Amino acid sequence: MKIRIFIFLSALVLVSSMAFCQSSFVANVSKRGTTAASFLSISEGAKATAMGSAFVAVSDDQSAFFWNPAGLAKIDGVGVMFDHTDWLADVAYNYIAASYNLGGMGTVGFSFLSSSYGDMKVTTVDAPNGTGQIFTASDIAFSLGYAMNLTDNFAIGFNPKIIYQSIWEASAVGFAMDLGVQYRTPFDGIMLGMSISNFGTKMQMQGNTTLVTYDPDLTTTGNNGKIPANLSTDYWSLPLNFRVGLAYSPISTDNNKLTIAVDALHPSDNYESVNIGGEYVFHNIIAIRGGYKSLFLQDSEESFALGFGLKQILLGNIAVKLDYAYQNFGRLNNIQKFTLGISF
Repeated sequence: MKIRIFIFLSALVLVSSMAFCQSSFVANVSKRGTTAASFLSISEGAKATAMGSAFVAVSDDQSAFFWNPAGLAKIDGVGVMFDHTDWLADVAYNYIAASYNLGGMGTVGFSFLSSSYGDMKVTTVDAPNGTGQIFTASDIAFSLGYAMNLTDNFAIGFNPKIIYQSIWEASAVGFAMDLGVQYRTPFDGIMLGMSISNFGTKMQMQGNTTLVTYDPDLTTTGNNGKIPANLSTDYWSLPLNFRVGLAYSPISTDNNKLTIAVDALHPSDNYESVNIGGEYVFHNIIAIRGGYKSLFLQDSEESFALGFGLKQILLGNIAVKLDYAYQNFGRLNNIQKFTLGISF
């Protein structure tokens, strides 16, 4: 078993090295706005968001597909999560995830994320109020996850996914993989977590929008000046992100549990930063959470986050959870998340 753990950790380090080489990270360049599918960096789950997005070592619900797929191994039975995000500029994101624990065979599940931008008018220089045409944009990600406990203290997880983006008559498709581990350290109450997100292909927008007519020789008369051509759009990498974090529970009883977490992030499209957060749970019914995101990140509008959670047992073994999160975005106002979880 120790050999299997060593092999997996070696593979994780190798993939991390490949990911960082692929991102061509330069210490004094943030590379903001240089990746496709930036929606893949929007946090999922109100619990995690309210904890300042310090969740890679905590991951214990269906949002683990986003934070650390190894966390799926913690989830017992069958569970479903519905998450709604009121994002910036009236954009909304909806996330659904489900998991099923197979016992000694591990945990399997899926997640689906989609956006809602609404309809927008097509405008031109000659028609600034609209041409009468309508267009929209969409972001979609679908994944299948698997996690298992290699030992009582060590779990691994994988999360392959398909990413799709479109705007008007152009679209792009990408494929990626998330990898993660969680380790219960010998120190009482301390968990260690690591994950790599969005390691995969590049994306290129293609479609009818890129079709144009072209004159290959403007100096020649009598030639065909409207040859059908296709504009070549560039390829863009996905937003790679390496997370490592610790979670510590100094209080853990049947009636009270306090968890403190800290994550360090190394993204391919920004500088490094740190997230911190905490959660207090009373009688496994009421939870109060808070945290701070993007510590030490220059020019960040993200800051503190707050939230709460309620859990109710219904009909014997059915548990219903309701979580809420508020995150401050400075001059960009704020975002709010609402999450409903059902497990049995």
